[in-house]
Amino acid sequence: MSASATIATASMASASPQSEEQAMVRKVAVSSFLGNFIEWFDYASYSYFATTIALVFFPTGNHTVAMLQTFGVFALSFVLRPIGALFWGNFGDRKGRKGALAISIMFMSGASFLIGCLPSYAMIGVLAPVLLLLLRMVQGFSASGEYAGAATFLGEYAPTKKRGIYCSLIPASTAIGLLAGSTLASVMTASLSSDAVVSWGWRVPFLMAGPLGLVVHYIRTKLADSPVYASMTAAIDDKQASSSQGEQGVSPLRELFQHHFKALMISFGACMLNAVGFYTVLTYLPTYLSDTVGMAAAQSSAITTICLVLYVALVFGMGHISDMFGRKKVLIGACVAFIVLTVPAFMVLNTAQFWPVLIVELAMCATLTANDGTLSSYLTETFPTSVRFTGFAFSFNLANAIFGGTAPFIATGLIYVTGSSTAPAWYMVAVAAVALVAMILSHENTDKDLNRI
Repeated sequence: MSASATIATASMASASPQSEEQAMVRKVAVSSFLGNFIEWFDYASYSYFATTIALVFFPTGNHTVAMLQTFGVFALSFVLRPIGALFWGNFGDRKGRKGALAISIMFMSGASFLIGCLPSYAMIGVLAPVLLLLLRMVQGFSASGEYAGAATFLGEYAPTKKRGIYCSLIPASTAIGLLAGSTLASVMTASLSSDAVVSWGWRVPFLMAGPLGLVVHYIRTKLADSPVYASMTAAIDDKQASSSQGEQGVSPLRELFQHHFKALMISFGACMLNAVGFYTVLTYLPTYLSDTVGMAAAQSSAITTICLVLYVALVFGMGHISDMFGRKKVLIGACVAFIVLTVPAFMVLNTAQFWPVLIVELAMCATLTANDGTLSSYLTETFPTSVRFTGFAFSFNLANAIFGGTAPFIATGLIYVTGSSTAPAWYMVAVAAVALVAMILSHENTDKDLNRI
């Protein structure tokens, strides 16, 4: 063999593992994106077709009662999220991220698909809303591991210097899922008759979850668990093999609450602002503008769509900025910005003028991306490998169950009790202040080797 051929062969041999690793990272990124996309596509579909779902499953004759029942079913799905987070987190930390994500996506997408197949109240009576509630609770239980698991899996695979921008793919998929769901709902509502939407149109987005879930499940079964997780399990196996008594590893749940409780509480505090900010800025403000401020629904919907597009663009930039300057600095900046800007922003929103409202919402959306684009990598770096999935999932889902799902209800209640349309702003300021304290108490873990945290 010639010298040049020998060099070429050696080069190909050395490049092959690197190319295989890059291909694996791409597969992990695609599966993480699609899994979270399905969850939030379903969320948007349920929200935008809420009026139709109320007619199909809760024909009480009272529209307000039917809507309350529909959103009540939606809210109850959040109750199981902390429980699901502990289950899937424990599963992922003990058995592997790949297995937990491959199984959870089947439950989540399967439940969505079955909702699209449910018979109406007119066909089977009260059993219809009961089945809807059960399927929504299965969704809530299974979805609780999706965001945290996907971010953990992707973060462990990502290059250390680019972990922030890689993990920002997860919140980006959230916004794209919302945007796709709202766009499909708008197109179907505009192109179909009201009878067609009620009879079958609303089912389409839920039925789409079935094949999408199968695709994601297939991709995930072809993945290998991250090198970080593989190193941890190998070390545990070696320790158990060398132990004369064959000691078993400590439960991730027990280890989390016994040895990482402070980190868990700080992470919960950081997630509070994410929960309230996300559900207020991207889901509550359209209702606030139309119901409280009196802005035309078409205008408020258009503004929200523009904000979602900006969110997707900016969230990657914020992930990159956190790689450059550190997660802690960016998250503290987001807290301060919410504290300073939120009340003046709500005052401008009350003018109901399109361009001022658009500019203010864009500013709030940009502030939100500083938190969202950084939080997933921050939480991934906060916990050690042995409890990373559990710590991330529980702190994130507990905050969303308590503060995220209730944000629109609390905002509406505060306006009613105080008589002030800016009351929700002060609530967000209070939450941002708590998150600021949590972030000041946190440690900077950017660029750390995940094997050593």
